[in-house]
Amino acid sequence: MEDEIKPNKIKIVRPETLEFIILYNQLKGKAFNGNAQLAEALGFNSPSSITEIIKSRQNIDPEKLRIFKEKYKEYIIGDKKQNFSESKPVSKHSEGIPMYEISATASGVEVYNDINDSQPVGHMNFPGIEDCDFALPVWGHSMYPYLENGCWVALKIIHDKKILPGEVYYIEWGDYRMYKRLLAGDSPDEVIAHSDNTTEMVGNRLKYAPFIIKVADIKKLCLVKDIHKKHNH
Repeated sequence: MEDEIKPNKIKIVRPETLEFIILYNQLKGKAFNGNAQLAEALGFNSPSSITEIIKSRQNIDPEKLRIFKEKYKEYIIGDKKQNFSESKPVSKHSEGIPMYEISATASGVEVYNDINDSQPVGHMNFPGIEDCDFALPVWGHSMYPYLENGCWVALKIIHDKKILPGEVYYIEWGDYRMYKRLLAGDSPDEVIAHSDNTTEMVGNRLKYAPFIIKVADIKKLCLVKDIHKKHNH
């Protein structure tokens, strides 16, 4: 039942739910004043249903998201002229950056499926990610606590492959695709791929041990610019 209260956080937050949460935070106080008003507009029996969705304890029905976007579309697409300057150029990401729900393959390391085999499942759009190119989820725990399993990350492609040591990147090289913090190597042509999770062990060895990558072998380099983490309860 759509209005059933669930005490615990759901295991998988679907893309339409994430999109609703982002839009909800953008429009609250502008398009609607509170959960009671929004629940009535969307046909929910109780404002608590909105609360459960916002707190990631319940996924939104895709039809409810469609109604929400249709009802408040003038706010979403920016037709409220008082909020925008007439001379302000239109962003190339006016509807947001594409979100690709690729998952990790079943291997000892967190290797992601090829993004080129995926279609966008939605768009992410909030201040601070205007220069980003796309968004990917995080699966696994190698970069915990900086990147939590299930959070979404806004990424900017670094075409010249200039690496800022200490920053976190999504990288593709060979058949591997994963998130890593890149540190300076012993020579300028290599970097150390470091995992923030240094607590999990296999025997007496780190489960996510650092390793060296040649910069020339990196096929795609994307800087982590913003993180949309799950809500804490």
